[in-house]
Amino acid sequence: QVQLVESGGGLVQTGGSLRLSCSGPLGIFNVMGWYRQAPGKQREMVATLTGPRAPEYADSVKGRFTVSRDNSENTLLLQMNSLKPEDTAVYLCYGFRPFDRAYWGQGTQVTVMS
Repeated sequence: QVQLVESGGGLVQTGGSLRLSCSGPLGIFNVMGWYRQAPGKQREMVATLTGPRAPEYADSVKGRFTVSRDNSENTLLLQMNSLKPEDTAVYLCYGFRPFDRAYWGQGTQVTVMS
């Protein structure tokens, strides 16, 4: 059974940083990344890695967030800098491979205090 597990969320002041991790069998996916969902809002793509292509980011996080993959640790990372209150959300990692459904983690809460 494929399982993705996020960690690294928490409470931080405006301007602070957090690093999220997602562990799982990342080698089976050709697309993986992070979404977030804030209360009362739709789920929003944050960052996506597709094979060897350059990462894609939501306009709202460009220049502040960096997605990367640590193959040795089988971990997907999201480095979040210069955090803003509007970044407050549950962050979920996902993985997708052809002819299969998307797999999601359970989510980790990020709260940015103003």
